[in-house]
Amino acid sequence: MPNAKLLVSRQEVEAGYNRLGEALQPVVDKQDCVLIGVLVGGMIPLVNIVSRLNGDFQLDYCHATRYSGKLHGSDTRWVQTPRLPLEGKTVVLIDDIFDEGHTLAFIAGYCAQAGASAIVTAVLVRKDHDRGTADISPDFVGLTVEDRYLFGCGMDYQEQWRHLPEIYGLLDEPF
Repeated sequence: MPNAKLLVSRQEVEAGYNRLGEALQPVVDKQDCVLIGVLVGGMIPLVNIVSRLNGDFQLDYCHATRYSGKLHGSDTRWVQTPRLPLEGKTVVLIDDIFDEGHTLAFIAGYCAQAGASAIVTAVLVRKDHDRGTADISPDFVGLTVEDRYLFGCGMDYQEQWRHLPEIYGLLDEPF
């Protein structure tokens, strides 16, 4: 494992997933929903959150990236757009992390153009910083974590360590 410290325990992560499940349940109860996991990192939060939801909803995924295994992001690009029709649906975008919001804004814009009637965003982690962000903010946040390069719970370090049930931060890469 890289030079890192534990920032969020497994129990704290589980509590974050519980908060997100509780917050999203009324959305699922009221509307015709498509829950979309933002791959690759969002697949772990997606699975954990939907396991806490009841009711009828559709599941899908998309893959947009800014990092491609690097430590710093660049322009957002599609790897895979959502597969299901979004017109007239409430789309719930689920991602692992909200840092500056570029990826989430990019995907939400696509969903709006595809005719979604509403777009709801949920992230496991929001970084605590005052850097400028895209013109979007997550509707629901499970955890707020210090501003470091993070991995675990879907977030990676050089395409590794996504599977960890805790969240770690690199010691030598604060932003």
